[in-house]
Amino acid sequence: MAMSSHALLQQIDALKQDALQRDLEIGALRLAIDKLTLELFHLRRMRYGRSSEQMDNGAVQPEPPCMALAAVQPTPAAPEPSPGAAQVANLEDARQKRQATSRRTAPRQLPGHLPRQEVVHLASSDCSCQGCGTELRQIGQDASEVLEYQPGSFRVVRHVRPRLACARCHTIVQASAPSRPIDRGLAGAGLITQVLVGKFCDHLPLYRQSQIYAREGVVVERSTLADWVAGAVRLLQPLADAVRRYVLRAGKIHTDDTPVPVLSPGRGTTRTARLWVYARDDRPSGDASPPAVWFEYSPDRKGEHPRGHLAGFAGTLQADAFAGYDALFADGQVVEAACWAHARRKYYEIHKGQGEMPGTLAHQALLRIGALYAIEKDIGGKSAEERRRQRQSRAKPLVDALHGWLQQALGHISAKSSMAQAIGYSLNRWQALVRFVDDGHIEMDNNAAERALRAVVLGRKNYLHFGSDAGGERAAVIYTLIGSCKLGGIDPQAYLHHVLGRIADHPINRIDELLPWRVAERLRPAWQATQQAQDMARAA
Repeated sequence: MAMSSHALLQQIDALKQDALQRDLEIGALRLAIDKLTLELFHLRRMRYGRSSEQMDNGAVQPEPPCMALAAVQPTPAAPEPSPGAAQVANLEDARQKRQATSRRTAPRQLPGHLPRQEVVHLASSDCSCQGCGTELRQIGQDASEVLEYQPGSFRVVRHVRPRLACARCHTIVQASAPSRPIDRGLAGAGLITQVLVGKFCDHLPLYRQSQIYAREGVVVERSTLADWVAGAVRLLQPLADAVRRYVLRAGKIHTDDTPVPVLSPGRGTTRTARLWVYARDDRPSGDASPPAVWFEYSPDRKGEHPRGHLAGFAGTLQADAFAGYDALFADGQVVEAACWAHARRKYYEIHKGQGEMPGTLAHQALLRIGALYAIEKDIGGKSAEERRRQRQSRAKPLVDALHGWLQQALGHISAKSSMAQAIGYSLNRWQALVRFVDDGHIEMDNNAAERALRAVVLGRKNYLHFGSDAGGERAAVIYTLIGSCKLGGIDPQAYLHHVLGRIADHPINRIDELLPWRVAERLRPAWQATQQAQDMARAA
């Protein structure tokens, strides 16, 4: 029996609804695939890829709307050179290759500041001619240099205090015992400094240092090295507190945090704690104040930790979008400045996941943000007022255009796509992102804090975890001093040796005299000589 027209229409409607539902499911699955593909690419890039997000093409201007069409237009073929021109070009290329080869094979000059040990090689022990017996005289010489290395050597310093007595009144005098960095400890300031720098600057775990010392015939257990670190931190804690007070007096602070694994007693596993960094560096705005960085440790990532760290601070806080900072901005005493590097990173990951295809929305967003960074490069190091003026005239029109472009692009893409999420991140934080335009003291990004965290990231790849919360707190103290030294161009090893040799007898009310930038003039020449020697070696 033939179906009625009404039944057929109902069946058609049901099929249409079923097809529409399938289309929606397919669209959702495609979005999920795109999201998972992007996450997989992000994880692979974090694991194996480069960290730089610089565009390979170097372009910084937004591309015109016709760019996509222009990209597929055939390019006129270049005219073929004449045989004579080709021959000249080949000769020039050959000459340049010969010069490059000669530069590579030319003898390199070894650094002049290194001590020289001269070894004279004589043809024979007899200084007379083997043929006629006449005394030989020197008519010239050939000299060559070889760079040698001897592992760090240990030495024992024996402190002798003679007791002197008066024959008449029988008075006995003796010099006071010299103070030691650690009471009744066998390690001197130089050795303790080497342990601290080895772990927190060169990223050598204590057990590896113990093995290195054993090869030199000096057996020092890892637990003993840990005790030395703890004793040094007790001495250096007042200095780290002084750095904290100095950082909090700034009008602008960069902050970030990074996870660090810590042993969980009784479980045989690790838990995730945090190291927080607070950086003061106003040199890009022409300020001559010394830069400094201060670290704090916390067993978790609760927002109460940055609120406690920054209690009493008033000024601008440059940070990422971590919700734990929101309470700091509630009363207006702390002003939020967001990070363009975080916003750009989301577009960069999409762009890389799309095979760096030109003309996509992600690519255009990167070009527009790159134009802002090009302006920042031009005005770096100028005064805050000059930077504000330049930003108002050059950056503000680009920022306004970018805002309109993002809103327009958001209306043409799926709300669940990765690009929509990246645009939403930027628009939701727009006021904090563009605050740098009206204030020359503020930076465009939070890279100052991220650079300070590099030492922690490299270190945790080597020593894997902290042994306890106390170990994390000790690391924060040492990272504070080493990080401040690096920012100020001071050799961390020379600084810590200088401080550990005298801090035990230094008055606590004059602890600021031992801050890195206070002793920099005495320590910087040796550091600069080392840096110049390294630069010369790289140039050669």
